[in-house]
Amino acid sequence: MIDQKQIDDFEKHGVICLRGYFNNWVDVLREGIEKLIRNPSPRERSYEPEDGSAPFFQDLCNWQRIQEFEDFIFNSNAGEIASKLMKSKTSRFFHDHVLVKEPCSSIVTPWHQDQSYYCTSGFQTISFWIPLDTVTEETTLNCISGSHMWKKLHKPKRFDGTDLFENDSSEDVPDIDNNADDYNILSWPLHPGDAVGFNFRTLHGAPANKGTVSRRRVFSARWVGDDAVFVDKKGKGSPPFDHLTLKDGDKLTGNDFPLIYKS
Repeated sequence: MIDQKQIDDFEKHGVICLRGYFNNWVDVLREGIEKLIRNPSPRERSYEPEDGSAPFFQDLCNWQRIQEFEDFIFNSNAGEIASKLMKSKTSRFFHDHVLVKEPCSSIVTPWHQDQSYYCTSGFQTISFWIPLDTVTEETTLNCISGSHMWKKLHKPKRFDGTDLFENDSSEDVPDIDNNADDYNILSWPLHPGDAVGFNFRTLHGAPANKGTVSRRRVFSARWVGDDAVFVDKKGKGSPPFDHLTLKDGDKLTGNDFPLIYKS
C-alpha cells in the first residue's frame, strides 16, 4: 500500500503524489459533491470573481450530513494511508473540504499554509487533495518542497487579502510567484482518483481554471495523528468549530474528530 520510500519522501518534501489510490471512490465522491452543491451548508463560501468569470464553490465540514463523504472516511483506506505517511499509530479525521472551480474561473488560490487557519497543532498531519476531474499542469496544486520544516507559520488571510485574525503579528507569506526560482515547487498533472498528500504546514496554492471545458472538482480530506492537540482560535479559525468545548492544549478528540485507524 505505502512503502518506505513514500514515507521518507513525504517526510522530506512535505508532499507526495499518490497515483490511483482512490480510483474506486471517484463516482461516490462526485455524487456527494453534487448533493452538496444542491444543498450547501451554512459554511459554504463561494467566490464570484469581479471580472464576471465563473465562480469558485467551496464548502467544508459536511461528512456528517453527506453520506458519500462519510462512506469514504470510514470505509476507504485513506485513514490507514494517512497513518503510515504521518508515521503515526493513529489517524483521526479532521475535516472535509470541497473545492469546485468551474471552467473559465479566474480565481487563484493564494499561497498559504493550512495549519495557520486551523484549531489544531501538531506535526503529524496530512491533507489528501483528491481530484475528481482530469487536472492539467496549468491548473494543478502547487506545493513548496520542504516548507513544512520552516519552523514558522505565516499569516492567514482571506481570499480578499484581509487578515483572518486581528492584531496578527506573524509574517506574511513570501512573494513566491515573483521569486519562483528560489523555491522547489512540486506539482503533478492528475487524473480522477489520484491524490496529492501534503502536511498542514506545507505552503501551497493553485492557479485559476482558465480552460473552457473542464470543471476542477476536488474533495480534500484532512487527517491528524498522535500529536494533534486543540488550539483555541476563539471560534475565528477556518473551519471555525465554534461549538467545541475543548481547552487549549487538549488532545483533539470527540465526535467531530473520529478515530478512523489505529495500528
